[in-house]
Amino acid sequence: MLRSLDIILSRPRHSLVTTINPWRVRGYNVSRDVEDHRIHNRSQNLPFDEVVARHLSRRQILQGGLGLAALSMMGGFGLGGSNGARAQDKTPLALAFESILGSRTDAVVVPAGYRAQVLIPWGTPLNARASDWHRELVMTPAQQANSVGMHHDGMHAFPLDLENASRRFLLALNNEYIDQDALWAPRGPTQPDGVRPADEVRTEINAHGVTIVEIQRQNDGGWAHVIDSPYNRRITTATPIRLSGPVAGSDYVRTRYSADGTRTRGTNNNCANGYTPWGTYLTCEENWPEVFVNTGERFSDDARLGLPTDRGRYGWETAAGDGEQDDEFARFDVTPGEGEASEDYRNEARTFGYVVEIDPYTQAMAMKRTALGRFRHEGCWPGLVRAGEPLTFYTGHDSRNEYIYKFVSAANWDPADAPKPGSEADRLAIGSRYLDEGTLYVARFDEDGRGEWLALTPGAATPTGQTLAAALNLEADDAAGVIIHTCDAADLMGATPMDRPEWSSVDPVSGEVYFTLTNNSKRTADGTDATFTNEGAALEASGAGYATAPTNSANPRADNENGHIIRWREQSDNRFAWEIFVFGSDAGANDNRSGLTPGNQFASPDGLWYDERGEGQGILWFQTDNSDNAVAEYTNDQLLAVVPGALDSGRGSDSVIDADNQDQLKRFAAGPNDCEVTGIFATPDRTTLFINIQHPGNWPADGDALTQDATQVAAGKVRPRAATVAIWKEDGGQIGV
Repeated sequence: MLRSLDIILSRPRHSLVTTINPWRVRGYNVSRDVEDHRIHNRSQNLPFDEVVARHLSRRQILQGGLGLAALSMMGGFGLGGSNGARAQDKTPLALAFESILGSRTDAVVVPAGYRAQVLIPWGTPLNARASDWHRELVMTPAQQANSVGMHHDGMHAFPLDLENASRRFLLALNNEYIDQDALWAPRGPTQPDGVRPADEVRTEINAHGVTIVEIQRQNDGGWAHVIDSPYNRRITTATPIRLSGPVAGSDYVRTRYSADGTRTRGTNNNCANGYTPWGTYLTCEENWPEVFVNTGERFSDDARLGLPTDRGRYGWETAAGDGEQDDEFARFDVTPGEGEASEDYRNEARTFGYVVEIDPYTQAMAMKRTALGRFRHEGCWPGLVRAGEPLTFYTGHDSRNEYIYKFVSAANWDPADAPKPGSEADRLAIGSRYLDEGTLYVARFDEDGRGEWLALTPGAATPTGQTLAAALNLEADDAAGVIIHTCDAADLMGATPMDRPEWSSVDPVSGEVYFTLTNNSKRTADGTDATFTNEGAALEASGAGYATAPTNSANPRADNENGHIIRWREQSDNRFAWEIFVFGSDAGANDNRSGLTPGNQFASPDGLWYDERGEGQGILWFQTDNSDNAVAEYTNDQLLAVVPGALDSGRGSDSVIDADNQDQLKRFAAGPNDCEVTGIFATPDRTTLFINIQHPGNWPADGDALTQDATQVAAGKVRPRAATVAIWKEDGGQIGV
């Protein structure tokens, strides 16, 4: 979920190690060196922005267009939820704060009457094996393995008991990537472009992954973590993890570490997240390909996903040799050897790119749920949960011109499979029942405001009439092969390329699904031709991929630097009805389709959370990851809020939010300079909202403190630390209202 890099490299990228100190150069965006925004989609499928352009034209013809409700009525389909529709007899919530002004300071800004506190910044000790944090602390493998990881992203809370759920819980937190300059301050990495020292690599590996930490409310209203809690732990890029689902045990994932293809080590570049009805955490591997390198013959899926061909992002593979333990560094070089796959690590990268399930309540080994697809997962969010019906999870591939997916379980949901919080139930065994067998689908968005979920199964019929297995040159029943080649499978089925699918969230009453499309710098105007590139090896049937793609009805803007949010409602027979909820824009733009003002202008929507507070009473919160445009000149990244139940859909405009109702959309918070605002949830009583501040340039203000006022500006230069921020009302009331 890192910021966009508006370049396409004509060849695989070189080492992305940076020697620039991000807190000494104002405006430097460290995340640009982490995310790969080359176009890896070589299909010629009709892209989403062209679908949107045709859809909007059709809406005008239909005398104002058809919203979700109208499309659902035409199809005779209910809207889901407890009563099949959003409650219409409820008075929607009213946001009881004024939009804050934009901010360009080294501080978090919140509305009047609110407080904001820094919580568990990077380096916070989890137990007595870690030294206390201070600004000059030198990180070691052991220190980092026993401390909160780096660059906070998606997160979720898990109560230890229901009675105190709003005061005590376990926080599961993604640590997406590292900033080497902050990690190795003040000297920097010793060999960033050469042979990396083993302990430096071990420390960097331990800074990635997931943190589980117990959090408690204090008597003064603030928050603190519980050091030495038995629940505190880290899952890093070195932690043993099991493979499950179709890929587990297949020839595709046999390595020298796991000759039977059932285990791997680590989870990496964990971006957004999800959770399950049985109380486990889902963490998602996004920009993982760049930590590997293949200097020889590549698998087609290596090329499709963008594995480097000369050096991994951090050069971890260079530390291989004397002194390494159990191929801990050699595994990052996936160049095939001359022997069998079980004799080298040619398949190591194929053990990454999945949704990973973690039980936060136990020390059980995490599991990679391969049935949910293999690609650059942004997150994984549950759909409506109904007893006796299959479970649904939505996930997106965060890259330009990639796709939106959903997984539908083979098993029907049994509420008896939801153990009490904190109990010692085998939650991962429950997860195996629902997440290892089912059907993975990819979305096609049609210009009439409808869409279809296309099954990615070996026997699925492609538009050319072949089975999907045959089109992929696989055996007829090779379900594991389809998962390994998820992206190529989606290409071949005719899915709609999207403008970087990021976070999703579902209204648990109506079933409406919201999805952020953060931006796409390679869209061309309607009516122009797409251009293509044959970057890397490609399956012959997939053709050439987009270098630029024309607009369509679901992605209607050329050179879409501002992004938008879409939503849909599921129908039947794998169909859905969709519309655009809001377009990002600066207030003064000629193409300000949602009528945004300085009080709510935004760009690059990213994090997203539907905050349900009763039937028809929810707040949709969304966050931004923006840079290098007019909105970024006005304000740092931000958190905005809107009550969807207060808005009408299908009124003939380009989007649900427009000039007539956009005052319902308000800016609630702004982050410090150079940061991304991400990760979000609230306590069950809605009296505290938690967000994450990732890659700040010069924040928090006190370089030695762990908990402190998030709204304070540093007096000088500090060692920047990503952190969670707790926000609450001074009067103790509910957030936002």
